Amino acid sequence: MTTVPKEINAAAAKKNSAEKLTPMMQQYLGIKENHPTMLVFYRMGDFYELFFEDAEKASRLLGITLTARGVASGNPIKMCGVPFHSLDGYLAKLVKLGESVAICEQIGDPATSKGPVERKVMRVVTPGTLTDADLLPEKAERPLLAMCSITQRKTVTTGLAWLSLASGALKLMEFSGDSATVAARLQQELERIVPAEILSGDNGNLFDDYAGTHINRVPDWHFDVVGGHKALLDQLGVATLTGFGADGLGAAFGAAGALLRYAQSTQGRGLQHVRSLTTETESEFIGLDAATRRNLELTETIRGQESPTLFSLLDHCRTAMGSRMLRHWLHHARRDQNVARARHEAIAALAQSEAAGPLAATLAQVPDIERITTRIALLSARPRDLAALRDGLLQLPALRGDVVRCYGPGQGGESGLLAAIHGALATPAACLDLLVRAVAQEPAAMVRDGGVFATGFDAELDELRALSENAGQFLLDLETRERARTGIANLRVEYNKVHGFYIEVTHGQTDKVPDDYRRRQTLKNAERYITPELKVFEDKALSAQDKALVREKLLYDLLLADLAPHIGTLQTISQGLAQLDTLNALTEHAQQHNWAAPQLVDEPCINIVEGRHPVVEKQIERFIANDCRLVNERRLLLITGPNMGGKSTFMRQVALITLLAYVGSYVPAASATIGPIDRIFTRIGATDDLAGGRSTFMVEMTESAAILNGATEHSLVLMDEVGRGTSTFDGLALAWAIARHLIDSSRSFTLFATHYFELTQLPDSHPSAANVHLSAVEHKDSIVFLHAVQAGPASQSYGLQVAQLAGVPQPVIKAARKHLARLEAQALDATPQRDLFAAPAADPYAQEEEEATAPLAALNAAQQALLDAIADLDPDALTPRDALEQLYQLKRLAAA
Repeated sequence: MTTVPKEINAAAAKKNSAEKLTPMMQQYLGIKENHPTMLVFYRMGDFYELFFEDAEKASRLLGITLTARGVASGNPIKMCGVPFHSLDGYLAKLVKLGESVAICEQIGDPATSKGPVERKVMRVVTPGTLTDADLLPEKAERPLLAMCSITQRKTVTTGLAWLSLASGALKLMEFSGDSATVAARLQQELERIVPAEILSGDNGNLFDDYAGTHINRVPDWHFDVVGGHKALLDQLGVATLTGFGADGLGAAFGAAGALLRYAQSTQGRGLQHVRSLTTETESEFIGLDAATRRNLELTETIRGQESPTLFSLLDHCRTAMGSRMLRHWLHHARRDQNVARARHEAIAALAQSEAAGPLAATLAQVPDIERITTRIALLSARPRDLAALRDGLLQLPALRGDVVRCYGPGQGGESGLLAAIHGALATPAACLDLLVRAVAQEPAAMVRDGGVFATGFDAELDELRALSENAGQFLLDLETRERARTGIANLRVEYNKVHGFYIEVTHGQTDKVPDDYRRRQTLKNAERYITPELKVFEDKALSAQDKALVREKLLYDLLLADLAPHIGTLQTISQGLAQLDTLNALTEHAQQHNWAAPQLVDEPCINIVEGRHPVVEKQIERFIANDCRLVNERRLLLITGPNMGGKSTFMRQVALITLLAYVGSYVPAASATIGPIDRIFTRIGATDDLAGGRSTFMVEMTESAAILNGATEHSLVLMDEVGRGTSTFDGLALAWAIARHLIDSSRSFTLFATHYFELTQLPDSHPSAANVHLSAVEHKDSIVFLHAVQAGPASQSYGLQVAQLAGVPQPVIKAARKHLARLEAQALDATPQRDLFAAPAADPYAQEEEEATAPLAALNAAQQALLDAIADLDPDALTPRDALEQLYQLKRLAAA
């Protein structure tokens, strides 16, 4: 909490003599004391007010006017406020900035309160506990995560528990190791889960470096393992967690206990929609570290934009539930091939039955049932949520009909994924009947506005509405009768908010007014009267609307309670809808863009025929498809070719096709056969981390180290231009050693792009490596990229030609060409360095170092041959014809 110099703050005011503060301000300070780190929105009539440093902070963050009200210790009390009906917009902005807000409501009756109206914090809004539709991103989760670590004999066991409060999905994970290993693993898991808010103990420090996430410190005793285990049993209503795969966990239970305690406290009630638990393991998903997720641009571009990405390309989902599931699948591809095969089969069935179009049209009429269900459970659902839920459930029969036609009873598909989805979409008859009977066709936005319930649902409410709605006709009938009874032709019966109902008679007719008229108001030209009959009707009519609103609030609370038993069924329906929507979106994309069903096999291989980059092919007019063949005997491809030739695109497309196959999608290729994959690593691009004190080269080596330490024979590794951030010999040596380690030790499937042409000699000594190159054609001073992958190494890098295409001024290009010629001439004149890296004969590593320097030795030999040829020339003895012939001979030697 920020303390503003020379101004009194809330803590100081609390310590000050209470007699100097108003009762209302004393009440506020008592509430603020219980929420010291949050902005307290204190309800006063039609506004939420903030005071002291909360007011100054909110004024700055929200751009609202800062005023003052009252005095404390001789200083004005800073104050600002927002209208109650505009609260959600301001909350959204604060939450986006990582702020937490305690919302304090009036719960007492102003008419009967002798002092300040009683107030209470009814809910707390934090970045990780959002459920309101207006505050949440529609297509992404915002989970709350807690971490608990236990150290025993230098071994650290870390447990994670995370909850998406908007869906009710609760998950656990636990891992152990030394502190460095656990910290690296923790970082990797946080990058996968992407929590919106993290709970850490008072003494925790592992989260301190995780940028961009709100970290909330809570007492260490909240992470008690035994208490956490009991909290899970109570939350799930079970006697054991064995059925959830949580046997043997410890630290994860402590994290879950703190998580549930915090989530319940923010909502002010139990979490009745949290009914299941998932225990995740390291081997469950294909591993993707932060660099890989960034480089492959799965859901965010390298520049941090939302498109064009793989997610934006594939997101043809018609529901928010489907979009969230698609995003989850992209980041959580299962290693289990059977999961992906089931999705491939479902896509094939949808495509064959041509059901994708009709399903998409029906799904477009389905609301976000998952989040509506959560709001029902938390008693925060609004009337239009219930109307949308009703209309969405009415679509289930049509969806089931389309699904059953895809797999067909008796056609062998009864046990497949579509059959399971068909079962999940069974209409909950009792729930739907209640919603149809209760909710008006187009209810008001808020319960306080009335008009929520359908006519005929509640007799008492119908009677109260009739009194209010029929007032107009009653007044017309009364006016007709009174004109006839009194003989006053211009008598009028009317109503206004100040004086209620009245009978108006002009001054010239007042002598005809009956004795039962009682004067209510005198005007310049008329008198207004009330009669006993009109008074009785007025009392009924004016109170009927208030009573109807009270009745509707009571009925609404009862309706939410009656819907509570259906929460589990609605969650099952929402999961089925999300899966169907995601599969249908993938089917639509596959049909529209000629994607093929991949084959997942047990043998190690990545065999892609005519593969394309799924995103890039949509951004350019003509995309060149390329093959990629990696098998047990061919595990590393050395990729050479010019800048802009397409090396990085080729590498990324291989990784994306592999990932898509395991996601369960069809792939952009003529065919693809892919074996077991456990992780995908990428080392692509040049970035620095100046804030973290890391240079571009340090980042490159850190990422390379992670790959070399983590890659296995089932991993796919992409390495682009490794070693370019240091001197030529250092970089070449590092690139050679890294490539050799990946060939001999990791034995990963590797795509290794480089401009070190010396490395193209590796296949000579390592048969599991092969050379391929991206071709280009030089035309005069320009270059044409063919973007086709061909066997063998490239002949040159075309660096000057690429610079020219980039717009480098022509004088610079010419100067570079001259300097390049001088450098090449100097290299030819230099003393050969055949033994630059040679080792002593007795050195047991001599063979390895000889292999390392073999490319350099070959280059030196070629240089020496060229130097010898030049030395043998006698220019004075050559005729012009002989000189030209010798020049051609030298050029051939240089090319060799």
